[in-house]
Amino acid sequence: MAVYKHIDSALIHGGIYGDETTGAVNTPIYQTSTYMQEGLGKHKGYEYSRTGNPTRAALEALIAELEGGRAGFAFASGMAAISAVIGLFKSGDTLIISSNVYGGTFRILDKVFGHFGIRCIIADTADLNSLESKITKDVKAILVECPANPLLTITDIAAVARLAKQHGIYSIVDNTFMTPYLQRPIELGADIVIHSATKYLGGHSDLIAGLVVVNSQELAEQIHFIQNATGGILQPFDSFLLIRSIKTLGIRMERHVENASTVANFLNSNESIKKIYYPGLPDCQGYEINQRQAKNGGAMLSFELTEGHDIRVFFSALRLIALAESLGGVESLVCHPASMTHASIPKEIRDRVGITDGLIRLSVGIENISDILDDLNQAIAKSTETN
Repeated sequence: MAVYKHIDSALIHGGIYGDETTGAVNTPIYQTSTYMQEGLGKHKGYEYSRTGNPTRAALEALIAELEGGRAGFAFASGMAAISAVIGLFKSGDTLIISSNVYGGTFRILDKVFGHFGIRCIIADTADLNSLESKITKDVKAILVECPANPLLTITDIAAVARLAKQHGIYSIVDNTFMTPYLQRPIELGADIVIHSATKYLGGHSDLIAGLVVVNSQELAEQIHFIQNATGGILQPFDSFLLIRSIKTLGIRMERHVENASTVANFLNSNESIKKIYYPGLPDCQGYEINQRQAKNGGAMLSFELTEGHDIRVFFSALRLIALAESLGGVESLVCHPASMTHASIPKEIRDRVGITDGLIRLSVGIENISDILDDLNQAIAKSTETN
């Protein structure tokens, strides 16, 4: 029985804590592919590391506890995790996805699973009436990113979960941007939670991983079958690194959010900023819903510069903030969604949902806030110098 009440302690002591054999406070790296058995059908719970590994099992137990789910599963990447979830469906099934989702999610549904007869429909999941109108007999799940990437759109997770249950379909939430430290979709009624653990859960830009958490034994058995059958599992060393990183998730997220809130207010009052997307600002879309379902606005934001600014000059002028794919590391990262993370989405769809060619996405790190603001300020100033 747990001797703690708060998630800050669960981050450190949750799941399978330590090693009973030696007393080590950290779960060892069981770097093995197979396990010696006592006899036919007699083993100690492990047979082959694709099926199960003690280090991975400790991570899977940890994320299940943090999300309040029935079981957790660790994969070699966020896309491998999403692929396993999509593997629950069959030819003729349709999934509804948020109108602005990570480009890789759209790509794998459109270009890979589409070949097998699994379709996707793009919808504004923040508009419940519009969302319900798209639910036909072929729709088997609603997949929501919240906040969505890259416009930070907020969807009422509890309302979508209720809607899904009314229609007998699954509700799936990508919780990458918030992590279980800030938001727990299963407690809001979701059936499945997905993480690109590469991001905040890993937190140091040094590993690639994906996690899935489910709310029922039936789903647990199905996802485990898919995980074992397809083999896209997370390796023991990366599982160990991820457990290590999750121990500091709380203190990292507090600093991330503190910095992001300051940056958002700075940009919101800057005459060079045309528009800002950050659910922690009262005048941004979904603020009140986010206040109900999440601890705060998170550490991701996007913005557009006003006319007369050259975004290419802005990107090249940055000195502290790195222009790079990914997010959620301790360092601040900036990207251009239209040509980077969301380039696989056709331009007409990007334009329709608001992912403009001028949109800039910022993952606010944990550096000193003055250094972050100074870098943004000088890059914005330089972005007008060629005009």
